[in-house]
Amino acid sequence: MKQMEVSRATMGRIPIYLKYLKETNHHAENISATALARALGLGEVQVRKDLGAVSGAGRPKTGYQIQELIAALEKFLTNDENSSVVIVGAGKLGRALLDYSGFAEYGLQIVAAFDIAVSETAYSKTGKPIYAMDSFAAFCQSHAVRIGVITVPAPNAQEVCDRMVANGIRAIWCFAPCTLSVPEEIPVQYENMGLSLAYLKKKI
Repeated sequence: MKQMEVSRATMGRIPIYLKYLKETNHHAENISATALARALGLGEVQVRKDLGAVSGAGRPKTGYQIQELIAALEKFLTNDENSSVVIVGAGKLGRALLDYSGFAEYGLQIVAAFDIAVSETAYSKTGKPIYAMDSFAAFCQSHAVRIGVITVPAPNAQEVCDRMVANGIRAIWCFAPCTLSVPEEIPVQYENMGLSLAYLKKKI
C-alpha cells in the first residue's frame, strides 16, 4: 500500500499506538479502532484516520490483526533510509540532543556531532562521537546523511546551513534564532525556545 502523507499530530501518536500494542497483553488476535481509541483515551475517528494513513483500513467486524498492525507501524517509522542525523554545534544544547534517546521512537538516529572547537574526536556522555568540522563532508558522504541539526549561534547558522546543503543534507532542524536562506526544496523546521517560553508565559 502506498502510504499517505501524515500530519505532525499523527506522527506524534504513532509511537503511542505502537507502545500500547506491543506492551499490552491482548486476549485476542485482532483489535478494532474503537477498542484502541477507548484504551488510549483518543477519539475513534482520529484513530481510524491515523491507522488508515499508515496501514490502510481495518477489516469489517474484525478490525486489525495486531501483529500485522505492529509491523505496519514499525515499518512506517523505520522504512525510510534517510534516518541518519548529524548535529553541528556541540555545546550544551547540541550534546543534550546528541544523547537524547527519544528520537529512536520515530526511526531516527543522531549519529554524530561536529564543532569548530573540536580538534580531536571527543565523545558524549553516551559515547557518541563529536568530530572536528574538517571531517564533516566525508562523514556526510560515507553515511548518506540527509538531515542536519543546527545548534550554533545565529551569526554562524547560515554558513553551517550552506555547508549542510552543499554536502547532500536535504532537511534542516534549526535552533538558532534566525531565518535561513535555503533552496526551495529544502524544508527547515525552526525551534525558537525563547519565543516558546514567552508564549507560555502569556498563557498564565
